[in-house]
Parts: sequence; C-alpha cells; structure tokens
Amino acid sequence: MVASTHWLASATGMGVLERGGNAFDAAVAAGFVLQVAEPHLNGPGGEVPILLWSEADQKVSTVCGQGVAPAAATIERFTELGLDIVPGTGLLAATVPGAFGGWMLMLERWGTWSLADVLAPAIHYAEHGVPVLERVSATIEAVRELFTEDWPTSAATWLPGGNVPDAGSKFANPVLAATYRRVVAEAEAASSTREGQLAAARKAWYEGFVAEAIAEFCARTAWRDSSGEAHGGLLTGDDLARWSASVEEPLALDYHGHTVYKTGPWGQGPVFLQQLALLRGFDLDAMGYLSADYVHTVTEVAKLAFADREAWYGDTDVPISDLLGEGYNAERRTLVGPEASLELRPGAPGGHPPRLPDFPEPGTTSDAPGISGARRAPQGVGEPTVARDGRVKGDTCHLDVVDRHGNMVSATPSGGWLQSSPTIPELGFCLGTRAQMFWLQEGLAASLRPGTRPRTTLSPSFALRDGQPWLAFGTPGGDQQDQWSLNFFLAVVHGRLNLQEAIDAPMFHSEHFPSSFFPRGSRPGVLHAEDRIDAGVLAELRRRGHEVETQDPWSLGRLSAVARDGAFLKAAANPRGAQGYAVGR
Repeated sequence: MVASTHWLASATGMGVLERGGNAFDAAVAAGFVLQVAEPHLNGPGGEVPILLWSEADQKVSTVCGQGVAPAAATIERFTELGLDIVPGTGLLAATVPGAFGGWMLMLERWGTWSLADVLAPAIHYAEHGVPVLERVSATIEAVRELFTEDWPTSAATWLPGGNVPDAGSKFANPVLAATYRRVVAEAEAASSTREGQLAAARKAWYEGFVAEAIAEFCARTAWRDSSGEAHGGLLTGDDLARWSASVEEPLALDYHGHTVYKTGPWGQGPVFLQQLALLRGFDLDAMGYLSADYVHTVTEVAKLAFADREAWYGDTDVPISDLLGEGYNAERRTLVGPEASLELRPGAPGGHPPRLPDFPEPGTTSDAPGISGARRAPQGVGEPTVARDGRVKGDTCHLDVVDRHGNMVSATPSGGWLQSSPTIPELGFCLGTRAQMFWLQEGLAASLRPGTRPRTTLSPSFALRDGQPWLAFGTPGGDQQDQWSLNFFLAVVHGRLNLQEAIDAPMFHSEHFPSSFFPRGSRPGVLHAEDRIDAGVLAELRRRGHEVETQDPWSLGRLSAVARDGAFLKAAANPRGAQGYAVGR
C-alpha cells in the first residue's frame, strides 16, 4: 500500500512495489516524484525526516535528512547585517539541503533498487512534464512580481514565456531532469556496484558539481529577501562536504496499548508524545469523541506541550526524559482548567526554569509589513500550508508505504519550495529556508549556532499496537502537523474510526502559540475548526473562552496513513483538495 499527498507519487511508489521493490525503494522513488509534482511545497534543496520499520531489524529507526546551519551562520553575522530575525525567504535562510542525503541513506541501508531505477520516474516527469496543480499556478501567480522584479532566475524557470502556467497545463523542468541525469551518469561511471553508485551519487551532490553550483551561487549573487534587502548566502562547499544524513533512535511513548514513535527534539515530533503523556490522565472515552469537553481538553493540552516546545526544543541537550515523565505531566495536567488559557505556559522539567524567546507581539502575521525592516509585505514567506487566517493554501508533502514483507515508511519531505529562494539556474532548483526557525538570541535551545539543525516542524509518525508494527502516518501543516496527526490518532483510538473515517473527520487546531515561521507571530486563544463540528459544541467552546474561527467544511488537515492490521494491509488518504491518493493490492 502507498498513500501520499499526490496521486503521481502514490502511483509511482505502487509501481515500484509491483515490480518487486520494497517499501524503502518505493518511498525513495515517490519522494523524488513529489519534488516534481509539488514544487511549491518541496524540492531538491529541502529536507526529509523519516521513520521506518524494518522487518529484518525488527525495530523502528529515524533517518535524519535535515541539514545544518552553515559555519558562517552566527548570530553576530546576522546582527552585523542589521537583522533581528532570520529572513523567511532568500539565501541567508539556507541550511545544507538534506533531502538527497536522507533518501540515499535509506535506499543504501534498507533498499534494493539501483540509483538509476529509483530516479527514473522523477527524471521522466521533470523532462516530459506534470499537470500543473491549481495551487502551483496560484503560488506562482502570488510571487510573479517577486520573480520578475527581484529573482530573474526563478522567472526563467517558473514563468515560461513570461506567463504563469495555467492550472491543468503541462509543466516540465528540463534543467532539473538534466541534474539528476548527470548524478546518475557520474555514479554509474564511478562504480559497477549499487552501493558504490549510491556513494558516488552522494559525492556528486555534496562534494561535486551540485555542491559547486550551490556554493558559487551563494557566494557570487545577492537577492532581495523578506528583510527587504539584498543578501548573498552563507552556505559553502565545505558546509555541504562536512554534512551527512544519519540514522538515529526515535523517541517513544506508550498510550492505551499503543507505542508511538517520533523524531528527537531537533524537530517538533516529541510535542506529539508530550500531548499523549498529558492526555493519559484524562478520560477521553467518557467525554465522547468531538464533544466540547473533548475538543477543549485536547486544545488545552496542546497549548501546554507547544509552550514546552518553544522553551526546550532544539539541536542541543534537551531534558526529554523529564518532559515525558509521569511526575512532570501529572503536575502539568493541573493547569488544564474549565476555561481556555490565553497564556503561554512552559514548564520547568527537572526544576530548571524555562526561557522563552522574545516573540513578536501577539497578532503579528506573515503579511504584516515592517518585520525586520521589510519595506512592504514580504512575498513567499512561511510554511506554504496554512494562511494566518486559517485558510489552507497548499501542502508540504507526506508519504507512507507498507510492503508485502511488512516493512513500513513514514516520511515528510519539505523545504526548497519554488517560492523560498531564487532558482539556481545550473541545477533547476532553489535552496530551502529552514534556518528561519532559528532564533537570533543567545542562550535558547533553538538559538542559531553553526553546524546545528533548526528545530523543524516536519514530523512523521509511527505506532505499534500491542507490541506489533501497526501504523505509519503523517500530514503536512507546519505547526499544525502534530495537532492534525494527533487528532487523527485519537479518532482511531478513542473515536473507534477506521483510517479513512479518521482522516475524513472534522479537524481542528490551535493557533495559540508562536509560529515556527517568519515572522514568528501568534494568536493567543484562537481555535480553528471545520464548520462540520456540531454548532452546539462550537458555541460551548466559545463560552469557555476559545476564540473559535470556523473554516470551510473540508479545509483542515492533509493526512495519509498505511497500516498492518492482522492479515490485511490498509491505507487511506486525504480527500481535501482532491489530490491525496491511496493505492494498493
């Protein structure tokens, strides 16, 4: 079974499984197709965290395809440039592009297919074209002025003939196809073995022609970014050469007969586990699925967990055992009262006082002028999934795979979207902007430090049931990922819904805590809810102090999932946007 946020990726993955590939081969092939089919949401310059179950290893592993900050990216350097926040677009926000390394590491260690075979579908679609999604066309239209006035290399790539491609038209990226063709050719020339070719491909990317083009582009060009000024990049060839993807142990938490796995606190994944740790002390079954008590409790718990994310998470020494411990969570549960909280209340795990960044004033939104000296409303900033008024603009990406052997993959590729940074003309893609998640303040868990990972929002999920591998799932959505994914999981566990019913169920999320994306605004107390939730429930939530903003009935959440359930394999995908797709046999 394969489920993802785009039908071409799901079909590609299924084609790999049909031809004898395993789940890891299928996920890699599908992941590269997502770069071509959803270029407004991810690209080769982005990153990918992966959770996987290997039948051979009989364990869950994390593959970290998240790149690090350049050696020259210091708080002092940004201060010298007159910046108090990392721009949301442009070269200054680039980290080492980790997606290629992450996919290659998983393919090498657990896959069976060759480099040429897994890249063939993406090369085909980049060379011959894919149907332009309505959201791709709308995204390019939104940044047309930015491209034509400030980023001419992006205009040359994404405005063929000077025009925004129409929704439903065919769009090709032959330069990207040529980049991948050259990677394959150099790898095959370097070695006759699969492992040797994969090693050569990584070398071409991080030390060879790809790295050289990236380094030269960053060093020799300056482009206007969301600060309102033109800046060059800090990323160098040495930064790329020093980095490599890694395999790590995931974090885990038991909840009602299930064991849920997430990445470490260099990402926001543990906030899912913190929410579960708090919810273990509440009787959601007695409250009733999607009752006012249920939605209120889940929302208030999210506020507490995400406050800890702001105070404690980063690529540093995080007191995660304390944060997930029962003693700490028993104390924190007492903060959940009958009324909606309007405060950001991080805890003190192990007795250590929390430290929060100096956030922008509440209510600041990504279209507010004047952020870090911007002369006008910045274009292309933020995570391209949710507008600050709650409207869904697009997706980042997610895919899940389970094969006939029982291997399973949950991956959330993102970053390097077409509107994030100027296109590198020799390569056909742009760099990502994940460094915008660092803080330019000393002494914080997520402070900018050279060679460290930004505290990303990308958050794949995996769960065992009664000790057996069961569910791979996830969603796009930036800060909403570990709210929408949690809602889905709770709908299955407490709502007794099947996978598709749980994805289809009315969704809600809080915007109470600061955004992870430029300009880091927040809207305390705001609760977004699809208007399919019972009107009486919404009225009661308002009475309790929640600022409920209703959204269109099928607008929130972009989940997909695959499962092993006894003798059956199962999959489900998101109907919202008529784009997600689940397939299997």
